[in-house]
Amino acid sequence: MKQTFSFTEKAKQIFVLLVPILITQLGMFSMVFFNTIMSGKYHSSELAGVAIGSSIWNPIFTGLSGILLAVSPIAAQYFGEKRINEVVSVVKHGIFLSIILTFIIFGFGFLLLDPLVNKMDLPARVQDVAKRYLIGLSFGILPLFVFNVLRSFIYALGRTRVVMVIMISSLPVNFLLNYVFIFGKWGFPEMGGAGAGYATSITYWAILAFTVYIVKAEEPFAAYRVLSDMKEFSLKRCTEILKIGIPMGLSTFFETSMFAVVTILISRFSVTTVAAYQSALNIVSFLYMIPTSISMALTVLVGYEVGARRYKDARDYSWLGIVLAIIIAVVTGLFVVTFRYQVAGLYSNEAAVIKLTAYFLIYALFFQISDAIQVTAQAALRGYKDVNLAFMMTLIAYWAICLPVGYGLAHHSQLGAIGYWIGLTFGLLAAGIALSIRLRFIQKRKFIAVETN
Repeated sequence: MKQTFSFTEKAKQIFVLLVPILITQLGMFSMVFFNTIMSGKYHSSELAGVAIGSSIWNPIFTGLSGILLAVSPIAAQYFGEKRINEVVSVVKHGIFLSIILTFIIFGFGFLLLDPLVNKMDLPARVQDVAKRYLIGLSFGILPLFVFNVLRSFIYALGRTRVVMVIMISSLPVNFLLNYVFIFGKWGFPEMGGAGAGYATSITYWAILAFTVYIVKAEEPFAAYRVLSDMKEFSLKRCTEILKIGIPMGLSTFFETSMFAVVTILISRFSVTTVAAYQSALNIVSFLYMIPTSISMALTVLVGYEVGARRYKDARDYSWLGIVLAIIIAVVTGLFVVTFRYQVAGLYSNEAAVIKLTAYFLIYALFFQISDAIQVTAQAALRGYKDVNLAFMMTLIAYWAICLPVGYGLAHHSQLGAIGYWIGLTFGLLAAGIALSIRLRFIQKRKFIAVETN
């Protein structure tokens, strides 16, 4: 990364980081896409099982990954301050935390998976698929966590294309393994939706192996030696990551768990409704990778500029990213609404599922705009390492607005399951407005501090 002096240079810098991150995020989501669409082609009950399994796994994974992704803003600020040794130490301790978190997940999974799935009011086949899908995914937890730490290090260096290449290379592997394990090809057992979990885990190990090779053997990464002398351990350094990472992780956890709860509540409707809702959510989530990618670039750029004490540049990057995310959300939302039946047909061959999915997608435009605002505003705040109040704002928006409004509309009006979409939209919009106000406050405070000094 380098210092920029004009709007044009800043826009170019964002896109230089953004495009590879976007392709990487779309690649990661493509694995979920392959899991969902191929399970749906196998049978709608397999799709529903994968949907329920994903609704349990996603809050856990994204929440704990959020803790590890704190490496990104911390490392970015250290790069801005030119404190290279601190960067190396942060990455190493991110890997230590990955291992610790993996053991914690295994412990809780062993104790709670069966009781949790058994308590859900699900058809026996859907319940069995969800359980076996999660068991398959569990074998990929460690490589995925370590990869996210190394990815944060690579992003902090501004070399986002490297991760893009790794991810693109892994997609054919994931698609092939899904085909083999779900449908039982070439002598492998026919596992249905559960096979998608094992296919994804094997792919994660391949991704990590490729990433480790790049970090150890290729410049400029090899010069930092982040994977050597792993005997160093500092509780203080872990605490530094956790201080930023826990609010980040909790914010992400409560957002994804909110969606998980909605999925579970919708599971009380018919299997067709569950399949349609999950298909629509996957489509919207796929498009959500664009503002997510903008947010990841923003965190690095804002953190780098804040570390260098260039607060005006940090402010300009923040608002440029938010506006860009809104524009893209409007364009993609209109596209989805226009071609909703064609898009829905990618997920199922059943006419009832396609019709209901298309109905859900009508509300995608407003949902995407609200989500784009809140995710980019929150990312800019992370670049400033301002995470605690942002976490409280999102917690209130998700659980005191999204769920109550959605539940009320879904169960006490004629809207049915669509009420949840409206509730989610209102809550995300509230989060976006609150976070934007907080961002403006932090930026003013930084300028006042500079003028005072």
